[in-house]
Amino acid sequence: MEQILNSPLFGISITLIAFEIGVIIYKKVKSPFCSPFILSLIFIISFLLIFNIPSTSYQKGGSIINMMLTPATAALAISMYHKIKIIKHNFLPIIIGTFVGSLVSILSILFMAKLFGLDDNVTNGILPKSVTIPIALDLAKKTGGITSITITCVCISGILGAVLSPTLIKIFKIDNPVASGLAIGTSSHGVGTSKAIEIGETEGALSGIAIGLAGIMTVLIYLFI
Repeated sequence: MEQILNSPLFGISITLIAFEIGVIIYKKVKSPFCSPFILSLIFIISFLLIFNIPSTSYQKGGSIINMMLTPATAALAISMYHKIKIIKHNFLPIIIGTFVGSLVSILSILFMAKLFGLDDNVTNGILPKSVTIPIALDLAKKTGGITSITITCVCISGILGAVLSPTLIKIFKIDNPVASGLAIGTSSHGVGTSKAIEIGETEGALSGIAIGLAGIMTVLIYLFI
């Protein structure tokens, strides 16, 4: 049994099985609260707790999956290429939109941190919540933020974006797919982008480009705060 737990295949298998179960449930329920990403997290954590399996055993396979995040994100370039005319036509709104979105995200956290009296380490851990994990972690480390808080906040931002974005788009009657895609990608990185791709090809492409631009904008904003 110990040999199985120490194998990277254990973490990979558990992840794939949990995600596939999540996909099956999502297709039947069709609720944003039953996103495969959310359900797989619940299943994996529950499985490890019930059978008292240390997280280090899971991470041997989980780290391999994490390594594949970069090429998976790069694959979004395919949908961007298909929508290159739209991107060129809306170049300036895309730049301005991602900058404003990134700025509002950071300023809102600074305001709430001040309001609730959070210390600098906690604040710096929360600030990069809306960018993809590699950039968020690097920013948190360089500013003395608590990285565990950073990872948690980035995951929460992504989940909320994936769950709430379709509803918010309807509430605010956002008919422009460029605006919808940029808003989702800027505020909820890759997890939100997975939902944007479901909404439409244009939304997915613009959300994908917003991931990279929001990361760049956030780094630039950090230089002045």
